[in-house]
Amino acid sequence: MALLEKYKTVRSRSEYICAPLKTEDYVVQPVVDVSPPKWHLGHTTWFFETFILLPNAPGYTEFDPQYNFVFNSYYESVGARVIRTDRGNLSRPAVEDVMRYRRHVDAAMEKFLAGPLEADLKALITLGLNHEEQHQELLYTDIKYILGHNPLMPAYDENKQPIGAQSKLANWITLPAGIYEIGFQGDGFCFDNELGRHKVYLNEYAISSALVTNQEYLEFINSGGYQDFKYWHAEGWDWVKKNEVRCPMYWYQIDDQWQYYTWQGLRTLDLDAPVCHISYYEAAAYAAWKGLRLPTEAEWETAAGKFDWGQRWEWTESAYLPYPGFTKAPGAIGEYNGKFMVSQMVLRGASEVTPPDHSRITYRNFFHPPLRWQFTGIRLAKG
Repeated sequence: MALLEKYKTVRSRSEYICAPLKTEDYVVQPVVDVSPPKWHLGHTTWFFETFILLPNAPGYTEFDPQYNFVFNSYYESVGARVIRTDRGNLSRPAVEDVMRYRRHVDAAMEKFLAGPLEADLKALITLGLNHEEQHQELLYTDIKYILGHNPLMPAYDENKQPIGAQSKLANWITLPAGIYEIGFQGDGFCFDNELGRHKVYLNEYAISSALVTNQEYLEFINSGGYQDFKYWHAEGWDWVKKNEVRCPMYWYQIDDQWQYYTWQGLRTLDLDAPVCHISYYEAAAYAAWKGLRLPTEAEWETAAGKFDWGQRWEWTESAYLPYPGFTKAPGAIGEYNGKFMVSQMVLRGASEVTPPDHSRITYRNFFHPPLRWQFTGIRLAKG
């Protein structure tokens, strides 16, 4: 797909995701990890204005100089910004202003993309499009959190179906001990944290061909898994006690029946669907309860061609660290991934809200262990 057409496709998808929302939904920020949908729409636009248009498009008129303070996320080298916890306090700019901002930048970008571009500029624009696709996934997760924590539990879209049962029964896939290579190679796009293809030695191991289901996870709950410290990391056990966690996010036991919040509102729990909205702490505790473990990211990537993936982001046993030879890009773009390589765990795969063509076997997602508002699940390993 030509860069101009890709730009139009990606930009329109962000607004498509927000189409079912009411105006009031655009501003809500229930917790620090959830950004208001209005902010996502403005921030992804700010990226193209700040890194593409202002330094490279002669004659471009900045939409509003104050928007740099409002929509900068974490780029220290670009200037001061509204702190993350205060994004939900921004009643202004209004939603209609953010949409005008998008129209203004899109018109300039489409004109800019119609002209000749150097290879490095094309690469930066491609990064911007992948950045917006990341925010599209976050839009879905944040919207679900906003609506799913509203006491009315309103539906997002009555026609949007939740993920159902997996197509195949679980079995063990065994890989022999040996030296394998992981990391991105090829000519297509990847993020910098995927670079540095390198060799790893793996002992013989086995990995499940299927994700853990709601039914299987319910057995953990019913056996008292949330009440038994021996399955939990120390931090995880503290998290369970402090937050009185008893089940995955969006699960509710009503009149002795388990229900869960879906795109269509509250529904009876689908026992055959893969469990979702699980923290790393819960994933590791479940694995320990089964007498098994989570795969490392190297084990996951080495085996990924042998099983279906993409329904849930899958927790691994690997800390988020740089690959050998990792280097940060100069300037603000160098802040994109490297600064977060501490105190986080790697997730692999994709999920039901990952944009089309945005996932690949080498993709490294990462979150802090207690977070579970993303569409996270569990795949087990042994050996």
